Parts: sequence; C-alpha cells; structure tokens
Amino acid sequence: MIDAPLLNISNLVLHFRTRQGPVQAVDQVDFSLQEKHAVVILGESGCGKSSLAKAILRLLPKNVAAYSGRVELMGNDVMAYNDEEFRLNVRWVQMSLVPQAAMNALNPVIRVGQQVAEPLIFHAGMAKKGALEQAARMFKYVGVPEDCLNSYPFELSGGMRQRVAIAMALATSPNLIILDEPTSALDLLTQSNIMNVLKRIKAELGTSYILITHDVSTSSELADDVAVMYAGQIVEMGDAESFFEEPLHPYSKMLMASVPRLHSDADPIFITGQPPSLINPPRGCRFAARCPSCHDQCIKEPPVFQKGWRRVKCWLQR
Repeated sequence: MIDAPLLNISNLVLHFRTRQGPVQAVDQVDFSLQEKHAVVILGESGCGKSSLAKAILRLLPKNVAAYSGRVELMGNDVMAYNDEEFRLNVRWVQMSLVPQAAMNALNPVIRVGQQVAEPLIFHAGMAKKGALEQAARMFKYVGVPEDCLNSYPFELSGGMRQRVAIAMALATSPNLIILDEPTSALDLLTQSNIMNVLKRIKAELGTSYILITHDVSTSSELADDVAVMYAGQIVEMGDAESFFEEPLHPYSKMLMASVPRLHSDADPIFITGQPPSLINPPRGCRFAARCPSCHDQCIKEPPVFQKGWRRVKCWLQR
C-alpha cells in the first residue's frame, strides 16, 4: 500500500495580467510528492518553474489574472484557506522557501541572525532570546560560524548567504522546503558544498524538497522524482533513476542531450527554435514547433498524460 502523498497538486493555474493579455505561466499543473522525497522541476528559463513555486506558497504579485486549482498538504486543501489562515498555518510553518539569489532575498540592513530568528518569533511564538539561540543552532547545522549571527548579508560570501537562507527555511521545522535555483551564481565548489548540506538535511531530518532548477547535473544528486516543465505545463514526470536513464518526452530527450557527458564522445546538442508565447500558446502540443517528431495530431490537439507508470504528455507514447 502506497502512503498518501505529502503534497498533491491538481489543475493548478496561475496567470498574470499584462497589457498584451494574460500570461499563462502555470497552466493546469498536476504532480505529487511523497514524504521524505525530493522532486526536481527541470526546464529552461521562462518555462514557469519559479511561478509554480509562487503558486504553491501563495506568494502572488498584484497582477494575477487567474489563480485556481487544488493544493493538498498532508491531506488538507490549503487553497481553501483565506490569506490570513495560510500565512499563520502554512507558509513558514509547513512549507518554506529558499529563494533564488539570497543576497536579494535577505534584508541588507538587518543582521542575519535576526532574520533567521524572525519566523520563530512570529510563527512559533518564541521569545527573541530563545529564537536567536535556535538560529545559532541552525547556523551550526548548515555550516555557518556562530559569530556570523551579528553579520549583515553584504559581509558574507555568496555561499554563506545561501546557507543562511537554508537555515531560515529550516528554522521552523517545515515538512516541505521549496528550493528555487539554490546554487545559481555560485562557483562549482560552493555548489557542491550546498548540495551536500541539502542531502544531509534530507537524510537526517526527513525533510521533503521541491528543487527548481535548469541544472541537470546538480538535480541528479538530490532527486527521487523528476518533473519536466515546458511552457507552463508539466510534460513528463517519473522516478529519477528511470528518467535519467531514458527520458521519454522529446523535449526531455533534447534537454538531457544538451548536457556534456564525461563518459561520452557525443557532442552536446542545442534545442533549436524558441519557446512559444505564453500569452497566446499554440492549440496543440506546446513543443510541436521545436519537435523533430511532430505530426498532424500534435498541432491540432493538446496531448494528455498517457497511461502507464511513466507520466508523459506526448502522443508518441500511446
């Protein structure tokens, strides 16, 4: 018997209002995440990965044109909560975020120790002294020296700022952490150190992750499952081992073929063409214009997930 998923998302939609028309950044997305697992959301820039994180955590800008669907966390439909209930009971309590570019996410005029302590004060009801002591423990856990508690963000390196952001997300012991490009703009050694921290947290604390990235090599270190996103939709999802061994969707195959391989003489390829406009996406498959296997049905009819143990949104997989 398979346990109920920690997170189950159904028909999630997030469209943004613009002068040219609504941008369909997240369009009818479905996926689930088991407890103590990590799902990696792969895709090129502009496919809607970060917008998906905003939709799950309800971090919405003012220009929302449509926002709907079902987000079940531990069996509770948190989309039914009003904004105040969501803020008090879900965000930073059951789900937290490690944002992209920690320097921009951290307040430059507040000491980092206070920033890590803040969720504990407001969501866990801890006194300031106890919250700072817990912040110090979190710093030690993620490898930040305790004397950095009184530092400002600009006094820390990029890797240390990223560790502070992880400590902040971890402070309230959430069930799920969403990581939005956590190693972008970091050198390779720092990336490796950050990934080792994340793997240790997952192994020791049983924390579940949604890792959003376009870096295939980094994602393979942490992933239990992989979801490939293209033009606002999930086009393939399956277990990581099967995916990395043999991706099935044409876009997934080309995405994997674009990555240099240490033990292969084949040159990396690039994906020709451009992603479609999300203001006026094509009627059929959104990858059709770039797909070498496109046929008439792909242009005329939007594909659906084909039946089987691997979920692939492609007519070739019937």
